[in-house]
Amino acid sequence: MRGTLHLLTAGDAAACLSLMAAARTWEKGAWQRTFATVDQVGALADAVREILPGRVLGREELAAEILRVTRDESLGELLGSGWGTVLKPLAWQGLICHGPGDGNRVTFTSPGTWFGDWAGLPAPEEAAARIVPAYLGAYGPATMETFDQWLIRGASKRASLRGWFADLARSGVITEVSVDGRRAYARTADLDDIAAATSMPTVRLLPAFDQYVLGPGTGDEHLIAPHRRALISRTGGWISPVVVARGRVAGTWERDGEALTVGLFAEAGPVPETALAAEAHRLVKTAELIVVTV
Repeated sequence: MRGTLHLLTAGDAAACLSLMAAARTWEKGAWQRTFATVDQVGALADAVREILPGRVLGREELAAEILRVTRDESLGELLGSGWGTVLKPLAWQGLICHGPGDGNRVTFTSPGTWFGDWAGLPAPEEAAARIVPAYLGAYGPATMETFDQWLIRGASKRASLRGWFADLARSGVITEVSVDGRRAYARTADLDDIAAATSMPTVRLLPAFDQYVLGPGTGDEHLIAPHRRALISRTGGWISPVVVARGRVAGTWERDGEALTVGLFAEAGPVPETALAAEAHRLVKTAELIVVTV
């Protein structure tokens, strides 16, 4: 999800893959023009279904076997890419996964080979009933759009997304709420705790790629001011360490040896330096704290 690595149980992985596959992103014109046609992806999928069960193959071995089965030389160039992008639709459909490491060589196998009790992918509706409440339990209240950005960068089919949330709302698992006038959803079981919650006065220095930021995403304007997003979501996929005050991102920080430099956003309001010093000391016992306003 989010195009980054996640550590999941096999059951959660199957459910997440089902929802990602439901988007059918490889059928979109832009994807086909850039990577592979629908027919090519279909041919790859059919070949992998035949080749991988019970086997572990390196990249070159996998490519050779696919070409042997399909007799389609046009697939050779696609499979030769170091990024392996054309394998993603196969992974989303639960047909291929990484195998055990072999030195610095990547290997591939089928999930059914890797997990003895692999049952394949559940239907998207069943998968949503597992993953949507799990997401809301960690990051809710949240909008459908925020969930979709986390899941697959907003690529889900709108009708499907609305259907998943509507089904869960009808069953009473989730409830629609209003957050500062914004329509959102929360797990019904969490409503009392949310209503009783108070503003978080704590100041925290969170590490790079922290889930407090990545769960709602750097595009969440309630968490990060839009004009500050570029300081948080950097080039090359880097997510900066951040200062959180009163629940929102109030700046960034970096460490150089025993010195911690904190850049506070001018519009974020006052952040007590004593609280910053305590956080800095928690991270580096002998920290020298340098605070600047940006």
